[in-house]
Amino acid sequence: MVSLRGLAPSLTRITIAAAVGAALHIGKGDSNIVDQTAVDFSRAVLNQTEVDGEVINCEGPKDNAPAFSKREKVGTGGGPKVEFVLDPVDGTTATSKGRKDAISALACAPAGCLQVLPDDGYYFKVATDYQSKSKISLDMSVEEIVQTVASRKRLRLENFTVIILERERHSDILARLRKMGVRIILIPDGDVAGSVVTCIPNSGIDLLLGAGAGPEATIAATAVKCLGGTMLVKVWRDKKDDPGRFDRLKVEGVDVDKTYTEDELARGNQLVFAASGVTKGELLDGVRFIPEGAIVNSICTRLPSGTFEKSETMLRFKGHPVYKHFITG
Repeated sequence: MVSLRGLAPSLTRITIAAAVGAALHIGKGDSNIVDQTAVDFSRAVLNQTEVDGEVINCEGPKDNAPAFSKREKVGTGGGPKVEFVLDPVDGTTATSKGRKDAISALACAPAGCLQVLPDDGYYFKVATDYQSKSKISLDMSVEEIVQTVASRKRLRLENFTVIILERERHSDILARLRKMGVRIILIPDGDVAGSVVTCIPNSGIDLLLGAGAGPEATIAATAVKCLGGTMLVKVWRDKKDDPGRFDRLKVEGVDVDKTYTEDELARGNQLVFAASGVTKGELLDGVRFIPEGAIVNSICTRLPSGTFEKSETMLRFKGHPVYKHFITG
């Protein structure tokens, strides 16, 4: 059996590299260069990592953005045989505009353990901590889900906080949440961070709701599972869907009526999730550049132990085996 315990620190270095690459271009208005630099930096570190790895999915190709190739071979070729789902920048637009809540994130597991829903339209997602495991379903209304989670957490609705992407498609959900009187945090991008933060004790954020992309669901589900929480994902039916979407999803093996759980998107008990902050957000602080290099905040969680680690890394670029090739001066 493959054990990923000793690999976890190396995986955090990958997201740190992507975060630094993206942060070089915060607020400059160019999404492509944000993605390209993050991919370049993370690929350089990943290819020094002692794994026989394969990137089974990377956010970006749908939008013709820079990304790892599907089924790209990564690592030195030695070490455990693993697969990755990568999002070098979850929040590319936010980064390019200098807004909050952008992170770099990845999920890693032994080959054959991660299921990625096709990046074709959106999927409705719900994430929260362990207290509501097996207590909620997507057959319930938004109101019923909120009330159940609030009850399990022993919170009054006026003290209950929902995090949701700020999107036009969520206007009905937002109206219903506001009618209930709950607190709402709207994020410009990045529902991976939004999912994860619901499972961190005392974060002040209780529930993620809303529709987002498929690959991010697998990354988030890996983190949520490692943290003992619950995540539910189902194909989002949107009036703007093109007529052939459901047929395409079925060809790809997606059950369009099924609710996928964290256990189905991230199978087994050898899992690692790592993330590093690009811009300041609810989950992580952003990259801070200093004269010698940069300071990066990261988290890593893994199974079977359920260990959750937070770290602050100070990088010195001069003489570094990776950064010295990209950063001059």
